[in-house]
Parts: sequence; structure tokens; C-alpha cells
Amino acid sequence: MKVMFLPFLLLLIMPQEDSPDALELNHDGQTIERISREDFSIPFLDENMVDRQKFESFLDELDNKLAREPVNAIIDENGSIVQGKAGSRIDRMKVKGQFYQYFYTNSLTSITVPMTPVYPQVDAELLEEIRAKHIGNYLTYFKKGNKARSKNISLATHAINNHVVFPGELFSFNKVVGKRTKEKGYVRAPVIVRGELAEGIGGGICQVSSTLYNAVDHAGLKIVERYSHSRNVPYVPPGRDATVSWYGPDFTFKNEYNQPVLIQAKSVDGKVMVRIHSSDLLEKNAE
Repeated sequence: MKVMFLPFLLLLIMPQEDSPDALELNHDGQTIERISREDFSIPFLDENMVDRQKFESFLDELDNKLAREPVNAIIDENGSIVQGKAGSRIDRMKVKGQFYQYFYTNSLTSITVPMTPVYPQVDAELLEEIRAKHIGNYLTYFKKGNKARSKNISLATHAINNHVVFPGELFSFNKVVGKRTKEKGYVRAPVIVRGELAEGIGGGICQVSSTLYNAVDHAGLKIVERYSHSRNVPYVPPGRDATVSWYGPDFTFKNEYNQPVLIQAKSVDGKVMVRIHSSDLLEKNAE
């Protein structure tokens, strides 16, 4: 072990006077960063060492800049499966190794940032398997002439469509749909606030969460969090609604089955339709 450790010690204390002044980082044929030893150096005796905390922060920033999120496979409007796409992240260990080689030797002046693939959680094979069995559904109606409300309903329905909930996973409507903002296309429409009708960004999406709640309940999934409006709503029977608000109540459920479940949702011609699917091997997990 001492013999193996000696070269590493020599690397750490090797003089740096003749080393390149900067390390050039390239990606997709372009230079994206130039970094120097001084950026990440801390004094140690008569030599410099790498400030690891600072370099880790730099790697975080580099990854945020270069990473590409994977794209899950989906089922399109025609019922066909559209293949997902792999993403990528920086290979931190390889980047570290190359940087340390630059820092302690004079053998590197530039590198191509090494990347590692990140595969989608939901691929075409999984979708084919978990759309085999229909386990729940629900249908509600709305006035399609109300353009603002119709738009909000369409956006929220699209957000939950093709979402897969894995065994043991908790689904949160607020988390999946996200904050309802003008930037995302949501508009002002009637909402119920403390028992009174008012105007708010995203008005109408509670019809989507309520339709989903009834489909999920029909599918036998465990309802974890669900609140009713302060007054009855016209699209579901009394007590069968699920109000949601970004800064307030959420609708959540847990998948206690042994297989993933697939949410299929769409809004068209004044109807919100939600169907829940899973595998033919579906059964409840043992307590």
C-alpha cells in the first residue's frame, strides 16, 4: 500500500511552474469555460492544493449548464407509443481526474467535458406493459364556451396525462402540474374562495383534480390528501370533489400496488376524461 500511495504523494507536491496557465473546457465542439489553478487553490505548506468544496460547487454549476433531462416515452392521441430519449449529465469522476491532472502536472491544456447518459424512467417497453389493464376511469363535463376556464382545464389535463406512478410512490397534483402562472399559459377564471366565487389564475383546474380523484378512487388507489370545496361544485356529486391550490390544499394518493399505474387524461368538447391503467400482473402489496 505504501508503494502505491507514494506516486500520489509525489503528484500532490510536484512543482507547477511549467504547467499550463489555464484549462480549456470544451463541449459540442465549442469552448464553454476556461479555468485556472488560482480559481481553486488553497495554500498548503509550500505548495497549493485543490479547494475541494469550491471545485464541487463549480461542478454543480457545470452540470446545471450542460445536463439534458431524459424524456419519458408517452402514448400519443392516436394511442401509439412515442419512444423516450436519453439525457446526459457530466461524468463528475472523469472531470475531477482530468482537472487534477491539469492542476498537478503540465500534461493538459484542454479537455472535452465527459458526459454520461441518463435514461428515462418510463420507456416504451414499460408503457406497453402498464397500459394493458384498465382499472379506473371518470368523466366530467364543462362549458366549452368559457374559453378561459377551458384553457386552464386543458393545460392541467395535459400536465397529468401519461404520468406514471410507481409502486410505493406518492402522487401530488400540485407537484406534477406545478405552479399555475401566466408564463405557463394559465389565465384568470372563476374560483371558489371561502365559499364565494372570485377570479384567479388557473381557475377551473379543480375540475381536473376532482375528475382524477374519482378515477383514482375507482382504481382502488390509496387517497392520502383530499379536500372538498367550501360549496358544492356542478361537475361532481356533493363530497366527490378535490380542491387544489398552489399555496393551499393538494390532492395526493399513493400507489400501494405491486405495479406502476398510468394516468391517461384529456379534455375535449367540454369533457374531462381520466383513465387509470396498469399491468395484467397488478395486485395489492402485502401489508
